[in-house]
Amino acid sequence: MNDLPNELLDLSARADAVLARVLPPEDQPPTELHRAMRYAVLGGGKRLRPLLVYATGRTFDAPLEKLDASAAAVEIIHAYSLVHDDLPAMDDDSLRRGRPTCHVVFGDAMAILAGDALQALAFDVLAHDASLTDPAIHVEMLRVLAVACGSHGMAGGQAFDLAAVGVKLSPAELERMHVHKTGALIRAAVRLGALAAGVREASTLDALERYGHAIGLAFQIRDDLLDIEAGTEQLGKTAGKDVAASKPTYPAILGVEASRAELSRLTRDALAAVEPFGQRARPLSDLARFVADRTS
Repeated sequence: MNDLPNELLDLSARADAVLARVLPPEDQPPTELHRAMRYAVLGGGKRLRPLLVYATGRTFDAPLEKLDASAAAVEIIHAYSLVHDDLPAMDDDSLRRGRPTCHVVFGDAMAILAGDALQALAFDVLAHDASLTDPAIHVEMLRVLAVACGSHGMAGGQAFDLAAVGVKLSPAELERMHVHKTGALIRAAVRLGALAAGVREASTLDALERYGHAIGLAFQIRDDLLDIEAGTEQLGKTAGKDVAASKPTYPAILGVEASRAELSRLTRDALAAVEPFGQRARPLSDLARFVADRTS
């Protein structure tokens, strides 16, 4: 995170503050559930998705207050997905963000409930955003978030992932999996920021969709490379887990050097997509570079 410009670090801190505010207090019954929810969301992380909401909205001059709810909602969805992904029936991981996973601390049943409650909370937070005064756009933003985390988005990508264990996927099949699993929520974050800022032009939304698509895949490729290049302490999660679980990854299917070349190509595509927006899109460009160069 220290590789980010101060402007983006400040926005990450803002996201943390908003998240702490919208989550139920841990001393409010049911206390164990609320403790698990706060543990899952507030335990660090890159805050990439809320940063994309803020960066996109600011590109089109939206006040930060109009972006807070969308930023919190996408990060809460992301946190819920990590809680469920780490469960023994899914990826079965005991470490996340450098500390024990939610189910290790609170038990499987409470972790499942925490994920369920977090998903509901995300929509509650976005639905109660009083800064969104156009009902049609407000409903569209709720729809964007719903699609991103459903069977045509993140959950569908996880289903593709489960079915792919031990299977030799083609590059196209691998891309399809990650366009859903990782890319859907990243694209949604960009689109939510644009909609909150009042962007309606199809050409602008199309450019932002291309940007989101590129960095979503770039994020996954970098993740796959880090899984084989970095250690557990550096990653904050179990290194080498994908290889050990016989999961299809970009290095396994394309090779390491071809994966790095694809990462570079996607980063160039992302930068080209927002280049027409000029200097005001610099935070989006900075995030594209951060995704490609991150070390954890």
